[in-house]
Amino acid sequence: QVQLVESGGGLVQAGGSLRLSCAASGRTFSSYAMGWFRQAPGKEREFVATIIGRGSNTYYSDSVKGRFTISRDNANNTVYLQMNSLTPEDTAVYYCAATRGYSRDYRSYDFWGQGTQVTVSS
Repeated sequence: QVQLVESGGGLVQAGGSLRLSCAASGRTFSSYAMGWFRQAPGKEREFVATIIGRGSNTYYSDSVKGRFTISRDNANNTVYLQMNSLTPEDTAVYYCAATRGYSRDYRSYDFWGQGTQVTVSS
């Protein structure tokens, strides 16, 4: 079992930055691929980024590539999402999730955090 707790969400103006954190329990954190997803009201949960293993492999959705950076600290069981140049279209609840294998499909992830709200004002 893996328990995930996100933090770092909030209200920011367009063009601003936020850094999300996701703290994980368990001694096998490094064996999981970690993903960030987001869900806006009335929309399906959307892939944002994923990071595998020690962090050498990262993947992003086209909508965030070049603006967001996913990273992980396996010693502290934490994954981060640095979000820069935020736009109102980035407004959503952001979730971190864990899976044994690489995937961009939220249905492949086994463990989820409770989510953290990110609101970007224009």
